Amino acid sequence: MNKRIGFIGCGNMGQAIIGGIIKSNMFSPENIIIGDLNTKSLEVANEKYSIRTTTDNNEVAKETDILVLSIKPNLYKVVIDGIKDLVKDDVIVVTIAAGKDIKGTEEMFGRKLKIVRVMPNTPALVGEGMSAICANEVVTKEELEGIIDIFESFGKAEIVNENLMDVVTSVSGSSPAYVYMFIEAMADAAVLDGMPRDQAYKMAAQAVLGAAKMVLETGIHPGKLKDMVCSPGGTTIEAVATLEEKGFRTAVISAMRECTKKSIKMSK
Repeated sequence: MNKRIGFIGCGNMGQAIIGGIIKSNMFSPENIIIGDLNTKSLEVANEKYSIRTTTDNNEVAKETDILVLSIKPNLYKVVIDGIKDLVKDDVIVVTIAAGKDIKGTEEMFGRKLKIVRVMPNTPALVGEGMSAICANEVVTKEELEGIIDIFESFGKAEIVNENLMDVVTSVSGSSPAYVYMFIEAMADAAVLDGMPRDQAYKMAAQAVLGAAKMVLETGIHPGKLKDMVCSPGGTTIEAVATLEEKGFRTAVISAMRECTKKSIKMSK
């Protein structure tokens, strides 16, 4: 792309996006600028990606065609108040904060701008992110496809209706935490039975990675894949029966619904 992309906020997610678009050659380093008050974070980003950095958000706002607000939700109003009169009329503003809907972002800018709302997740840091994307009506199809390309440079992306963004939080945004707990629990059980901890973590994590790839790449229903592992009278069905007895699936569903409720509450 010949356009310039700017980031306000130099945290993990902002740097994950930058890493993805540089690796995929979507933007050259000279067309990327990132702003943050944390000079140490800027030094790290500059050293890693050879991009322009600044402590002045106004500089980012004035120059960029795509502006990514990679800041915490509680900073949105103060940051937008400082830049809203400086951004270009045709800028595409990309938000990645939980609880910040498109209408609210439009109101903070005080005028109709092109807004794309994205919910990525932390596996973006290793090139395996999952991002849900929606946009307001002034974003063209071509522009939306360009934003999708950006987020697919470090994982996968799906267009969703904005009213599903709170569900996205529970099924994708927050879900890596549940998976880490599952990996930790499996490793603890292996350690209890005598396996060294480093080896237990590696085996449990690889099993989760491999199982996820089976779902994505084969297109086979997860229940059928589970059945394929469960031999009659075997070890796996014994474990599955115990998980069912302990309410494994009910616990996951209940936890995710509470996560969704919390996300809805944060949006109000």
